[in-house]
Amino acid sequence: MDITIHTSFLPHDDPEASLVFYRDVLGFEVRSDVGSGKMRWITVGPVGQPDTRILLAPPLADPGVTDEERRVIREMMAKGTYGWIILATPDLDGVFEKVQAGDVEVVQEPVEQPYGIRDCAFRDPAGNMVRIQEVR
Repeated sequence: MDITIHTSFLPHDDPEASLVFYRDVLGFEVRSDVGSGKMRWITVGPVGQPDTRILLAPPLADPGVTDEERRVIREMMAKGTYGWIILATPDLDGVFEKVQAGDVEVVQEPVEQPYGIRDCAFRDPAGNMVRIQEVR
């Protein structure tokens, strides 16, 4: 089978703050931005990697989500336990310095993990965990 990952989803509750983080801090390209107000679906991705996309979407827009589920989603986003993504770079220290300068919430400075990966972690404006691993 020939299968690739087309798009990964992360929730947002503030499209402008998400754009600042993913476009201005991480340096991703904005591939599309549809909708209006807080109901915007924004697709971003790393420069030079057109087949890698992250869809930043309003998680409460799905009409199939109940009011109770919306409450749980809001709570999980507030705690930073609803969405997360792992990125990779050969220059973890350099990327950490640039991202940290973007006035973001640092969860973990670069550290060697006991399972053999060196990484760091931030939260995006919606509370999503963004881990960045060092490629060796």
